[in-house]
Amino acid sequence: MYAVVEVGGRQLKVQEGDKIRVQKVDGEPGSKVTLDHVLLVSDESGTRVGAPTVDGASVEVSVLDQGRDKKVIVFKMKRRKGYRRKNGHRQPYTDLMVDKISA
Repeated sequence: MYAVVEVGGRQLKVQEGDKIRVQKVDGEPGSKVTLDHVLLVSDESGTRVGAPTVDGASVEVSVLDQGRDKKVIVFKMKRRKGYRRKNGHRQPYTDLMVDKISA
């Protein structure tokens, strides 16, 4: 059984037992979160595609960790003008473990 869920503007194919890294989702490590934006569910009885979501389907996940990714340097420069800007960005993320897919 697998499902396609939308989290943080991205679509992910998940199965029970998968560990995924997504943009920051509210929740303390060890807590349970329910993802309701399920776009597709496939199991032994067949595949159901939502329009836009599958009614009554949800994915239950556990929050494993909250953190911040490696720093990405953003450097802007215009030659011969003396214009230089250096900026850094660290994207927050959440590690999730898929516990249960219910259709």
